Amino acid sequence: MDRTLLPHLAIVLAVHRRGGFAAAAAELGMSASAVSHAVRAVEDHLGQPLFARTTRSVRLTEAGASFIGMLGPAMGEIADAVDRFGEALGRVSGVLRINAPHVALPLAMTPLVAEMSRRHPELTVEITCDDGLADIIAGGHDAGVRLGHTVAQDMVAVRLTPPFQAIMVATPRYLAAAGEPRNIDALQQHNCIGFRFVTSGGVYAWDLRDKGAHVSVEVPGTVRVTDALYARDLALADVGIAYIFEPLVRAELRDGRLRQLLPRTAFDEPGLFLYFPRRAAQAPKLRAFVDLAREMLKP
Repeated sequence: MDRTLLPHLAIVLAVHRRGGFAAAAAELGMSASAVSHAVRAVEDHLGQPLFARTTRSVRLTEAGASFIGMLGPAMGEIADAVDRFGEALGRVSGVLRINAPHVALPLAMTPLVAEMSRRHPELTVEITCDDGLADIIAGGHDAGVRLGHTVAQDMVAVRLTPPFQAIMVATPRYLAAAGEPRNIDALQQHNCIGFRFVTSGGVYAWDLRDKGAHVSVEVPGTVRVTDALYARDLALADVGIAYIFEPLVRAELRDGRLRQLLPRTAFDEPGLFLYFPRRAAQAPKLRAFVDLAREMLKP
C-alpha cells in the first residue's frame, strides 16, 4: 500500500462520520478543500468512488460502505493500541466517540460527561446525537447508547440508568379545555403529540398497558416531532398530550405544571444501556467511562 495514504484514511472516516466534507473539515481543523483532496487521493488509489456527492448531500457508495466496514475496525485497533500505550504511562487520553439518542443526554450522559471531563482532562468525549439505530462500528464510534431491548446480543451492555416508565402527560390548562381521558379509547378525541422516526420515516404507535396487556395505539394529533424533549416543551405550551419517559418530566409533575394521565397504562422500559463490541472492552478510555457509569449508578 502507498504509505502516503495512511494520513488520509482517518479523513475518509471523518467525512463518513460527519456526513459531509465541511463538517469533517471543522472537526479536523482543516480546510474543506484539503479534506476533499485527501478523499480523492484515496479514491484514485482504490479506483472506486467512496462517496456520492451532490450539492445537498454526501453519502457512501456501495464500494465506500464496504471499504468503511473494513477500515473502521482497523482504525479502531490502532486507536486502542495508542490508548493502551497511554495507559502504560498512567493516562486516559484521546477521543472517546459515543453515539446516543437525544433523550439519553439529560437522562444519563450529561452528568457522566461532566465528571469524565473533571477526572480525565486529557480525554475528549465526543457525543453524536442520533435517534436512529446506527451501526456504531461502521460509524467509527467506540460505543453507543440504547434502550436495553434494542441492544444487539453480540454487544457488551452496561446499564446507565435504572428502569423507568413511558407515560402520558398534559398541562392542567389543556385538560381543563379538552377534558381528561378516562380510558385509552378516549385518546382518539384528544390532540396527541406524535413522534416520527427519522431513519424509517414511520410514525410511532404509543406503547401502553391495557388490563395488564401490551397494546400499541395509533393516536391523532396536529403536531409530530422527531425529538421527545420537544414533545415535552409542546405539552408545557398546552398543545396536547405528550408520551414521554417519566424521568424527563419528573420535575414538572412534582411542581404541577404537568399531570400524568391514566397511570395504569404506563409502559415499563428497561432503561438506557451503554453498548460496545467485546474487543473494545479493554480500551482505557472506554473502561474509564464504564467504571464511572457503574460508580454513579450505585444508590
